[in-house]
Order: sequence, then structure tokens, then C-alpha cells
Amino acid sequence: MPAKNLFKAALAAQQPQVGLWLSMADPYMAEVSASTGFDWLLIDGEHAPNDLKSTLGALQAVAPHRAHPVVRAVQGDTALIKQLLDIGATTLLVPMVDTAEQARALVSATRYPPLGIRGVGSAVGRASQWSARADYLDVADDEVCLLVQAETVAALDNLEEICAVDGVHGVFIGPADLAASMGFRGRPGHPEVQAAIENAMRTIIACGKAAGTLTSDPALARRYLDLGCTFVAVGVDVLLYAKAARSLAGDFLGSPAETPAAADTRGAY
Repeated sequence: MPAKNLFKAALAAQQPQVGLWLSMADPYMAEVSASTGFDWLLIDGEHAPNDLKSTLGALQAVAPHRAHPVVRAVQGDTALIKQLLDIGATTLLVPMVDTAEQARALVSATRYPPLGIRGVGSAVGRASQWSARADYLDVADDEVCLLVQAETVAALDNLEEICAVDGVHGVFIGPADLAASMGFRGRPGHPEVQAAIENAMRTIIACGKAAGTLTSDPALARRYLDLGCTFVAVGVDVLLYAKAARSLAGDFLGSPAETPAAADTRGAY
């Protein structure tokens, strides 16, 4: 594993990073995705059926390629963060962060004492290459890139305070949950939701932090990049496969009735 987090460095340099969401929970598909040229790949532990072992498999599959793996934890749990870091994740995305207090607790979970509370067990971990990296404990804190998700009205109300937390390197706007929080569940494209998203992105960028999101709408993705977002995921592996498979089946068997879930995947996560 490289000793420097190049994805973190790219965000700090305001270099746009275009990514793909991995929801199939399969290392083989993660490896295929890593070969396609994306800057980063999101290994999803919140809404995809990944556990610690399958996340490790995805990290191993992606490692030989230039795409940077970002791991989304199911929640901001201190013990889980410790495990994810020990298996070699260097960039974490943590959902449902509503306050600066929560953000500070997450930062502490990613840092070794005396700056944080991460348990010291790297000697037997992939992160240190099983002790081959003799300097790991000295550089580990700096290698971590922590991204938090702001996806509720409360989070937007506290956005500047969240961005002010040292050790938070980027804020990801979750369109689907934000839409639900605003009273527009299932309609992330609603004008009020989109206005809130864009205002939030401007706030994040003005605070000097990286802004990011996910959308399967190419026009929206380009819009967010034009606004200055530096990490934008533009698709989801399982949805890309489902769309292609339905199209192929339709060519031979006739198109099945489109379900609401299949009809609009923008901001699905």
C-alpha cells in the first residue's frame, strides 16, 4: 500500500475526482470496476450487503489499480472504524453526521493517542503490511481521509460547524436522505432539494473543505463538478448492470414494465 493517500492529496489540491459506487458486494466486480479508469470507488457498507470480510476482499481486489477505494461504514462506530482502518482502508465515508460533536468523535476514532482513541493493533494488520511498514504508527493519522455525510435538515443547519472540525476533509451530500428529511421522500430532483444541495455545496467549498455527492444523472454530475465539487460518484455498479441486463432482455423478450425504483435512480444513496 502506498504511504501517502493520493486521493486526500487530490482533494486538498481541488482536483476533481470522478467515482463509481460499488454495491454488488463482490470483489470480482470491484476488480472489474477498478480497471475502468475511475478515480475512486466507493465500497458500500451501509446499503450494500458488505461486511468486514467482503470489504477486505474488495480492498484487495482494487489495490493493484489506480482507482482509490473509499469505504463507507454502516455507521460511525468507533470499534468498526478501528477495524476498517486496520484492514487497510485509508479513506472513510461515514453516514448521518448531523453535528460538529459527532464529527469530532469520528476524527478521534481515526487517530491514535494522544490525538485520538484508535486502538493500537496495527502490528498484525494489513494497514502496516503486517509490521513491514516500520513507520506506520508515525504516519497513520496523516494518511487517513475522513469524509462525512450531511443528509438531513439538521446537518445543513450545522454545516459550517461540521466543516470547521479539524480532521474532517470533506462533506458528502446525500440527496435521497436529504430529500426525505425535507419532506420530499423519493424526489431528490425536487427544486427545493436541489437548491438546498447546491447551497450546501457552496458552503462546504467556502469553508475550505471538499464537497461531494452521488448522482446517476450526467447533467447533474457535471453541474456539481462545475460548482466546484471535487468528489462526485456518477453511477452505481449494480444499477448499471441492471439497466444493461434489462435492455438486453428487452431486445429479445420485450421490455418488462418499469418499476418506480428502476425509473429514477438519481441520488439513490
